[in-house]
Amino acid sequence: MASVPDNLHYSKDHEWVRVEGDIAVIGITDHAQDQLGDVVYVELPKAGDEFAANDSFGSVESVKAVSEIFTPVTGKITETNDSLNDEPEKVNKDPYGDGWMIKMTMKSPGEVDSLLTAAEYEDFTKAEE
Repeated sequence: MASVPDNLHYSKDHEWVRVEGDIAVIGITDHAQDQLGDVVYVELPKAGDEFAANDSFGSVESVKAVSEIFTPVTGKITETNDSLNDEPEKVNKDPYGDGWMIKMTMKSPGEVDSLLTAAEYEDFTKAEE
């Protein structure tokens, strides 16, 4: 069973959000990286780019497929995890830590309340299988 930390919020597109003040740290879930297989390339936006909730902000390429990644919340990119350019495998090894993808200033921090809790996300992924 994939790991689902309790302190994060989750989207039905398999992204997670960790709230740090008005900053959202975003990546893909353990379940998502497991489904993708070995990640070989991650395409991320530039700092300063703005996205609405559910917009595609980049893609993850694995040995199996290329998948778009979506922003669970609205905001402006403040930082991207540039280490993924050289070490995309961090997404597989540590999806909730070193494998984070973007940090963005949230326009409406309340948007995270519409995302799934860890328990809801676990139920969602079980229903998908």
